[in-house]
Amino acid sequence: MADARRIVVKVGSSSLTTAAGGLDADRVDALVDVLARHLDAPHGGRADRGREIVLVSSGAIAAGLAPLGLDRRPRDLARQQAAASVGQGLLVARYTASFARHGRRVGQVLLTEDDTSRRAHYRNAYRTLDQLLAMGAVPVVNENDTVATDEIRFGDNDRLAALVAHLVRADLLVLLSDVDGLYDGDPATPGTRRIAEVTGPAQLAGVEIGSAGGAGVGTGGMVTKVEAARIAAAAGVPVVLTSASRAADALAGRESGTYFHPTGRRTAGRLLWLAHASTPRGALVLDDGAVDAVVHRRSSLLPAGISRVEGDFTAGDPVELRDDAGRAVARGLVNFDAREIPRLIGRSTRELARELGPAYEREVVHRDDLVLLRS
Repeated sequence: MADARRIVVKVGSSSLTTAAGGLDADRVDALVDVLARHLDAPHGGRADRGREIVLVSSGAIAAGLAPLGLDRRPRDLARQQAAASVGQGLLVARYTASFARHGRRVGQVLLTEDDTSRRAHYRNAYRTLDQLLAMGAVPVVNENDTVATDEIRFGDNDRLAALVAHLVRADLLVLLSDVDGLYDGDPATPGTRRIAEVTGPAQLAGVEIGSAGGAGVGTGGMVTKVEAARIAAAAGVPVVLTSASRAADALAGRESGTYFHPTGRRTAGRLLWLAHASTPRGALVLDDGAVDAVVHRRSSLLPAGISRVEGDFTAGDPVELRDDAGRAVARGLVNFDAREIPRLIGRSTRELARELGPAYEREVVHRDDLVLLRS
């Protein structure tokens, strides 16, 4: 951990705000002081690129509660988006002022699911973050709650942080909470113990994992943090889960919280986003031969293997690939609109090219744009 050069740090709402809503300036400053100590100070007119930190920060909705006269996080989407609109500006302004005390600039990066599941948008997100780091700025990433739909989207910033860690090719992901690690039961119950290391998912079988805390300003909880750690570890990124008050220990490589060992290798970034951050816009039901080709032979999906189309989607959208029983077997980016596919079903690409033109001599979903959901 001490040797990690590029680090993603995620901090939750409960570590930055009061239970009644509104930012706690002292808490923000304390976190920034720790992060700044682990960044090389600018010198000679440029920032030394020895260590880089991307900060994934919740808190926009929570910060907007008090200014809008709300005493708790609203349930409806419209008021959540209004609170996010007010709170996001306050959050970034606070970070800007706090990092400025250390001579550091801040760059705001707001993401939606759509920004990350499409190839061009994914590349743009990577280039923006990488360039901010190259110029010595600290990217502050949040979900774009103001415009995100579908009940606001990625679901939580823990999962977003895991995906960002893979996107920027981080050496370490640090998840900061109000609990100093993962416990084998309710931390408030006498006799429960902190789990120092997790070597794989099987180790957590039977462990009681709690949901969101009682403050009511966040959406996550230990469940979302463990899931985020699983996603990152499976993609080859080690994870430390600890409390915000122990952030300095985690960044210094001292024993702190719970350490999740990498369990897999880094893969194509787009595919990680596709598997964990995309919302299918529809589905393609496959015959048995196509299921076998996609799942076992890792082949592309051709028109001849499709039985029917469900939903309304356009070319480039993520879709589920289902077997005849309706079970999702894969997810991929489709090359045709939903209205085009019915006339392609059951036909060879060569036949389609002769009748409709060379643009139709291609896969419905290419294997490079496909992730398996079961094997």
